[in-house]
Order: sequence, then structure tokens, then C-alpha cells
Amino acid sequence: MRPVPIVALDVPDAGRALALVKLLGDACEFYKIGGELFTASGPSVVEAVRNEGKKVFLDLKFHDIPNTVRAAARSAVSAGASLLTVHAIGGRAMIAAAVEGARDQCGVLAVTVLTSMNADAYSEAVGNPIDSVAYEVIRLARVAQEGRAFGVVCSGHEVARIRAETADGLATLVPGVRLAGHSANDQSRVVTPAEAATAGATYIVLGRTVTAADEPRAAMARVHDELNG
Repeated sequence: MRPVPIVALDVPDAGRALALVKLLGDACEFYKIGGELFTASGPSVVEAVRNEGKKVFLDLKFHDIPNTVRAAARSAVSAGASLLTVHAIGGRAMIAAAVEGARDQCGVLAVTVLTSMNADAYSEAVGNPIDSVAYEVIRLARVAQEGRAFGVVCSGHEVARIRAETADGLATLVPGVRLAGHSANDQSRVVTPAEAATAGATYIVLGRTVTAADEPRAAMARVHDELNG
């Protein structure tokens, strides 16, 4: 089954977000709202996108004590999110609290290793050298599974291993997806839509490769062409 494409509304205000949603029309049914837009516009922008008949992936990467994350997940459900993120490094109990707060009404995705990070950057962040990013991604995916997460956020390079090494099949969401020939910008581990589909990704997130294109609808059409093989 081909991945579901999600376009990132990484813009500073609701007006520009809704303009992009209207521009893409039926070419995209799922949108990501992250820290920039949510901080500027709050839950009302989730409702506004939902009122356009679209689904919302609320990418706020919660990482706090379990009780706080449980309450945040509950609020995400009330806002109308279909997917939300927590940091897997927050641990099994925190992930389980998010799942409890989501009450089966919103899929909880645990972020493993950010796609902007390579092994050196991750080692510096955690204060210990790691053998490979892939090892950490798989380790954190198992933590997410123990916390009963719906899925994980990872790069396309780790999707196949996660599918092979986690029982019951976690959903996989791949950010940092770029069309062939496009710049990786601040991402370190990127794949094309076709590569993500071949690996078996459940969702892919498209940012500047669509939103910064001269013709976003044409860029989105290229994405669909790649996903359809």
C-alpha cells in the first residue's frame, strides 16, 4: 500500500496555511501543523484546516512527565488531530500516557532520531558515542512499541528494519522527503517519495519540496506520480 502524503504547513500564520490548503485542493488530504504555526495560531488553526475537510497531523513532539503528556494528548484529540507526536526518548511510561490521553481517537507517533541528525550530532546530544543512528532508531522503536504507540517517526533509511524487527507492525512516518534533484536543506537522512514507498513507509511528510516550489500543485503531482509507480 502506498504511503499517505502529508504536506507540512511550516508557515508563520493561519492565513498563509489556509491559502496553501486551498491552493493544493484535492491534491492533498492530510496536513502537518508543527511548532511554528501552532505557537502563532493555536488550536483554532487545527479547526480551520479540519473545516476544509482535511486531516491534521499535530507535530508538537511532546516530552514531559507522563501526566502532562497525557493531558496534552487529550487536548490534541479535542482540537481534532488525527496524529500527534511525542519524543520516544521520553520513555515507555510517557508514551503510554500519551496513548491513554489519545483514547484511540488519535494515533500516537514516537519520534526516534530527528532526520536532521547524523551519528555525530546524536552522540553529542546524548553525551555518549553511538555505533549508528539506525541502532538508536530501532532501540527507540522498541520503546515506542512497549508504550503501545501507533507508530514511529524515522527516516526512510530505517523503515524496512523497523518493519522487520518490531512485532505487530508499527506505522512509520517519514519526514524530510525530497523529490529527486531537490536540496536536502537542513536534513541529513533524506529519501525520495519512491524510495519511501519501496521501503514500506505508512506516511511521508513533504515540506519545502512542495511548499517552496514555484508551482506547488505541479510538485504535488510529481509526488503522486512517484508514489503510484
